[in-house]
Amino acid sequence: MQYLSFRDIDWTLLIVVLLICAVGVVQIYSATLGTDTHNAWWKQILFVLGGLFLMWVVLSIDYHTWLHHVPLMYILSVVALLGTALVGVAVGGSNRWIPLPGGNRFQVSEFVKPVIILLVARYLTELKSDVLEIREMLILLVLVLIPAGIVLKQPDLGTALTYLAVLVVGAFLAGLNWKYIAAVALVAVLVLPVTWTFVLQDYQKQRWISFLDPELDPKDKGYQLIQSKIAIGSGGMLGKGVTQGTQAKLRFLPVPYKDFIFAAFGEEQGFVGVVFMLSLYFVMIMRIVQNAQTASERSGMYICMGVAALLLSHILVNVGMVVGLMPVTGIPLPFMSAGGSSIWSNFVALGLVSNVRLRRFVN
Repeated sequence: MQYLSFRDIDWTLLIVVLLICAVGVVQIYSATLGTDTHNAWWKQILFVLGGLFLMWVVLSIDYHTWLHHVPLMYILSVVALLGTALVGVAVGGSNRWIPLPGGNRFQVSEFVKPVIILLVARYLTELKSDVLEIREMLILLVLVLIPAGIVLKQPDLGTALTYLAVLVVGAFLAGLNWKYIAAVALVAVLVLPVTWTFVLQDYQKQRWISFLDPELDPKDKGYQLIQSKIAIGSGGMLGKGVTQGTQAKLRFLPVPYKDFIFAAFGEEQGFVGVVFMLSLYFVMIMRIVQNAQTASERSGMYICMGVAALLLSHILVNVGMVVGLMPVTGIPLPFMSAGGSSIWSNFVALGLVSNVRLRRFVN
């Protein structure tokens, strides 16, 4: 820590993230007003404060130390995911939560995300090559697929896909030959029928069917998507105002303070508010990419780009979901959706980025 200084922190990135968090707290307050979940907004404030503490802990320890302990963290992550299957509780048909005292819950799969980022960064850095060969790619793919497969069985397809997003971006940066990329894409297309038949759960299949045509079952499987699009469309240019959104207030919009918080926000703040929030997210991602560009070595670059890939995949899937461009998944919107596990995991990832930035001039 003798080389570190507060002035070296990326204050632009931190301020943008805290602004997103503040908007999220206001929207959670609005979406839960008059309900038995109205205490979610102040819980979210506590989660953000806890996330800032975790970020400080992560950036205080040299990221090379975190990379050194990746094998142990990876093993513990897999064991914890397996343990979730034994002692976890099912919420919304997915067994991915470990119960805690006071009625709280802990989602292990969220905290595996930073471990996957570190795993990919260490593996690709140790190759010491400008070209990623197919054999090396397959080894890394297996390492990532083990936790992803366990998460998929919970079932939680959305989170499992975010693990793969980190892998894909890392492999691209490591110089994977385009022929191998084409081969992997071809294999993925060929196994789609197998995945559809033997891997996806019935509710996941229904989500894809409803995504393609929500009007097939407007009162059940297509209900969430239809109500979300109504909320977004009814916001108009300037929105209806805070606490004035009828889709959320009248409970037509499901979980308007979690997965569908962006739809509730769009109804209350309109097109202008949506553009403002997407601009904040754009600045956040670009600041992370800039930190990757100024990293002192490849491992730092891989860490930052892994975080960028993780957060960007969340944003694209969640925003795409609420406007009908993606199927409905349980992917929260980073730093905005209510929930302690996702907020803390995101701040841990942000801590890794800050860690790399603070040590960009340290040999």
